[in-house]
Amino acid sequence: MKQKILLILFAIPVLVFAQDAEALTASFTQQVEILQQEILTLQSLIKNYNLYQKPVAGSYIAVDISNSSVLLQKNADKQFSMASVTKLMTAVISVENIGMGQEITLTEEMLLPLGQTPVLYSGLKITANDLLKATLIQSSNDSAEALSYFLGKENFINLMNQKAKELGMSNTVYHDTSGLSLNNKSTASDLARLMSYIYKNHPQILEITKNNDFWLSDQNGNMLKFKNVNNFYYIGEFVGGKTGYLTEAKQTFSSVFNVNGMSIAITVLYSDNRMADIFSILRQLK
Repeated sequence: MKQKILLILFAIPVLVFAQDAEALTASFTQQVEILQQEILTLQSLIKNYNLYQKPVAGSYIAVDISNSSVLLQKNADKQFSMASVTKLMTAVISVENIGMGQEITLTEEMLLPLGQTPVLYSGLKITANDLLKATLIQSSNDSAEALSYFLGKENFINLMNQKAKELGMSNTVYHDTSGLSLNNKSTASDLARLMSYIYKNHPQILEITKNNDFWLSDQNGNMLKFKNVNNFYYIGEFVGGKTGYLTEAKQTFSSVFNVNGMSIAITVLYSDNRMADIFSILRQLK
């Protein structure tokens, strides 16, 4: 895997701008910034791959999706705040209840959550599909909030909790769509159930989380690229997943990886270094 990452690092200028048609219209400064971000991501992957440390997460689990067998675990049933991993359930409720081609006009009320996205502004008409991409790729909080307005905010959150019950996620509760609330809590075991459900029923959600070519224009018509915060999108074994972070929740990550031909749901919660934890778990599985 390290050799693959190094090859990508050398080829990154071609990879970045060959796939991004909108990059041709971006300013030179913006192109340089994008290139720098991609290099930093790959350097971080290499650094954490080389740590060879045991997982430091407060909780983790690895589950074979094909038969639900637990391959590795630590405190898998202990409840933690999940931060922006919350957005995976936001995505499920969205694709199951909202036509992705539907448009919504953003308002100031929808854009209140911390962590506003410059290209999402009051008065913008935007599709549910683009809001979903912004939510999963760059972990936009305001786009997650805006999605809830298609169904009504309170109703949307109720649907999230109902879905958790349907899936047997008995130690999971949602209080918002973004994960900003520390009261959004789950367990590694419950989130493995969710990842298995998404993998089997909504693989398009996982595909979005790997997308590194999503752009929207700001109020001045300038195209801006959404930074993929899901860390592993360059690695072929990464099927998809979602990161999260709050100071009190530490780093979180729920994902699916292809390991030796098996689709494995891997979740880490309350981690000081989720990237190193994932590499450590992958090594043990291989």
